[in-house]
Amino acid sequence: MDKDRVIGSAKVVKGKVKAAVGKAVGDAKLEAEGEAEKVEGKVQNAVGGIKDTIRDA
Repeated sequence: MDKDRVIGSAKVVKGKVKAAVGKAVGDAKLEAEGEAEKVEGKVQNAVGGIKDTIRDA
Protein backbone atom coordinates (compact mmCIF):
# COMPACT_ATOMS: atom_id res chain seq x y z
CA MET A 1 0.00 0.00 0.00
CA ASP A 2 1.39 3.35 -1.04
CA LYS A 3 1.92 6.03 1.61
CA ASP A 4 -0.25 8.41 -0.44
CA ARG A 5 -3.22 6.13 0.17
CA VAL A 6 -2.67 6.17 3.93
CA ILE A 7 -2.19 9.94 4.09
CA GLY A 8 -5.13 10.50 1.76
CA SER A 9 -7.42 8.37 3.90
CA ALA A 10 -6.34 10.26 7.01
CA LYS A 11 -7.12 13.57 5.29
CA VAL A 12 -10.59 12.32 4.35
CA VAL A 13 -11.32 11.42 7.97
CA LYS A 14 -9.90 14.71 9.25
CA GLY A 15 -11.94 16.61 6.68
CA LYS A 16 -15.15 14.81 7.70
CA VAL A 17 -14.55 15.74 11.34
CA LYS A 18 -13.76 19.35 10.45
CA ALA A 19 -16.87 19.66 8.28
CA ALA A 20 -19.08 18.12 10.98
CA VAL A 21 -17.71 20.44 13.67
CA GLY A 22 -18.10 23.44 11.38
CA LYS A 23 -21.69 22.50 10.64
CA ALA A 24 -22.46 21.87 14.32
CA VAL A 25 -21.17 25.26 15.47
CA GLY A 26 -22.40 27.14 12.42
CA ASP A 27 -18.92 28.02 11.12
CA ALA A 28 -19.23 28.02 7.33
CA LYS A 29 -15.49 28.59 6.83
CA LEU A 30 -14.53 25.57 8.95
CA GLU A 31 -17.15 23.45 7.19
CA ALA A 32 -15.81 24.50 3.78
CA GLU A 33 -12.23 23.76 4.85
CA GLY A 34 -13.34 20.30 5.95
CA GLU A 35 -15.06 19.61 2.64
CA ALA A 36 -11.96 20.79 0.73
CA GLU A 37 -9.74 18.56 2.85
CA LYS A 38 -11.99 15.57 2.13
CA VAL A 39 -11.65 16.16 -1.61
CA GLU A 40 -7.89 16.59 -1.32
CA GLY A 41 -7.67 13.32 0.62
CA LYS A 42 -9.75 11.46 -1.96
CA VAL A 43 -7.48 12.70 -4.76
CA GLN A 44 -4.34 11.73 -2.86
CA ASN A 45 -5.83 8.32 -2.12
CA ALA A 46 -6.57 7.83 -5.82
CA VAL A 47 -3.01 8.80 -6.75
CA GLY A 48 -1.74 6.21 -4.27
CA GLY A 49 -4.02 3.61 -5.83
CA ILE A 50 -2.62 4.36 -9.27
CA LYS A 51 0.91 4.04 -7.92
CA ASP A 52 0.02 0.67 -6.39
CA THR A 53 -1.44 -0.50 -9.71
CA ILE A 54 1.65 0.55 -11.63
CA ARG A 55 3.97 -1.05 -9.07
CA ASP A 56 2.01 -4.34 -9.19
CA ALA A 57 1.91 -4.46 -13.00
